[in-house]
Amino acid sequence: MATCGGEIISLHHNHNHNTNPLLFFILISSLSILASSLNSEIGETSELFPHVLRDEAVTRLNDLAKVSDGEGYLERTFMSPASVRAADVIRQWMEDAGLFTWVDQMGNVHGRVDGMNATAKALLIGSHLDTVVDAGIFDGSLGIVSAISAIKVLKLNGNLDKLKRPVEVIAFSDEEGVRFQSTFLGSAALSGILQTSSLQISDKSGFTVKDALKQSSIDITEESLLKLKYDPASVWGYIEGPVLEWAGFPLGVVKGIAGQTRLKVTVRGSQGHAGTVPMSMRQDPMAASAELILLLETLCKNPRDFLSYDSDLNEFTFESLSSSLVCTVGEISTWPSASNVIPGQVTFTVDLRAIDDVGRKAVIYELSNKIYQVCDKRSVSCNIEHKHSANGVICDPDLSRQLKSAAYTALKRMVGSNQDDVPVLMSGAGHDAMAMSHLTKVGMLFVRCRGGVSHSPEEHVLDDDVWAAGLAVLSFLETQL
Repeated sequence: MATCGGEIISLHHNHNHNTNPLLFFILISSLSILASSLNSEIGETSELFPHVLRDEAVTRLNDLAKVSDGEGYLERTFMSPASVRAADVIRQWMEDAGLFTWVDQMGNVHGRVDGMNATAKALLIGSHLDTVVDAGIFDGSLGIVSAISAIKVLKLNGNLDKLKRPVEVIAFSDEEGVRFQSTFLGSAALSGILQTSSLQISDKSGFTVKDALKQSSIDITEESLLKLKYDPASVWGYIEGPVLEWAGFPLGVVKGIAGQTRLKVTVRGSQGHAGTVPMSMRQDPMAASAELILLLETLCKNPRDFLSYDSDLNEFTFESLSSSLVCTVGEISTWPSASNVIPGQVTFTVDLRAIDDVGRKAVIYELSNKIYQVCDKRSVSCNIEHKHSANGVICDPDLSRQLKSAAYTALKRMVGSNQDDVPVLMSGAGHDAMAMSHLTKVGMLFVRCRGGVSHSPEEHVLDDDVWAAGLAVLSFLETQL
C-alpha cells in the first residue's frame, strides 16, 4: 500500500572534544538549512490536510466496515440493525464536521451547512450507506466519508461559513436494493420518483418497507413520503463520489451511467421423485432454468446474432451494445430444494445493463421472447417480473468540467507538478445519481480501485487515492466560496 508520509531523518552527533570549530560551524549551518527545508515541506503538506483527508478518512472507513449484520463479512441492508448503527456513526461524523443533522422518514442521514446565504440553491453531495452481502469497505462509504472530510477541512480552516450557498451531505439509506429488490429507495424518495406503493414491497421474511422503517420508530405514511421530495428550485446540483473504477489514474470523471433492468424469472414444472420419474417424462424447471441462463449469456455476448437492424436499432446501437452490454444471474433458488427431489419451482434474477437504452430494451424484448419459447419447448411455465428499470443518465457537462478541474487541481497539489489529463469515463454501475437526475443536474467522480473490483471483500483503494478523492471534493467546494 502506498503512503505519503514524510521521511524520518536521524542525525547522530559524535562527542569528540577535539571537534574542529570550522566543521562545527558548517554542521550547524547545514542543520539550519535542513530544518528550514523540512519546515517548508511540512507546511506545504499540512495545507493538503492529510491527517483529515487521508489518515482519519481511512480510519473511518475501517471503523464503518466493522458495523455489519454479518458475522465475519460486511452486510448492511435497508434499515437493518447495522444500517441504523452506521447511520448514527455517520451522523456523529457530520456533526464533528460542523453540520447540523437529521434523519428523514426514509432513513436517509442529512448534514447541512447554510453558508452565507441560507436561501440560495443548495449543493447536494451524496452516496449510500447500505452494502451488498459480503461487501467491500469502500463502495458507498468512501463517497460519504470523503465528503464529510472535505467539509471538516473547511471548518478547520475557517471557511465553512463562507460558502456562498448551502451544502448538504446525504448518506442514502438504500442504493443496492438487496433487501427489497428495489434500488434507490432513499434517493428516489428525495427526487420524487418513488411510488407510494413501494412502502408495501416485502422482503423474504414478509416485512414491508413500511414495517422496516417502523422498527426504527419511523412511522411513514403515503402523505409523508410525498413530502420528502425536494423542490427542484431549491437545489443547485448534485455530485456523487468518489465511486470505484479502474482506469489506471487516481481520479476520473463520470460522463454517464448505464441504464439498468432487473428481472425476476420464475419457472414452474412438475415436482417428483429423483429416482422414479423417467428422464423422458420430466418437466424439470431446473434444467429449463439452466438453458435459460446459458441463453442469456449467449445473447449478451453476441447481441448481433439475436437482434435485427430496424429504424431504432442502427450501427451505433450495435456498437454500443457490443462494448457495454453486461448480463448477470446473481441469485437462484429452488423449491423444495432437496437433493432427491425434482424441483417444482426455480426462481432466478437477471441484471442487465447497457449504455444505450434503445438497445437495452431491445435485448429485454428478445430475451423475454426466447424465454417463453424455451419454456414452451420444455413444457414448463415461465413468469417474468420487471423489478427495476432505470434509463441511462448523462452527467451535466458543466458540472463534469468543474469536477474534472477539481480532480486535476487536487492531483497537482499532491505531487507539485502538472498531471496527465483526468480521464472521462462511462459507468456501468448504477448510482444514486440516476435517481437524483430527475431532480437536478448531476456529476460524479471516479477513484481508482485495484483491478476494478467492487461488491467484493477484495475491494482495495490506496490510502493516497483516498486522500486524492477527499482533496478533489475539497477543491470543488472551494469553488463555492
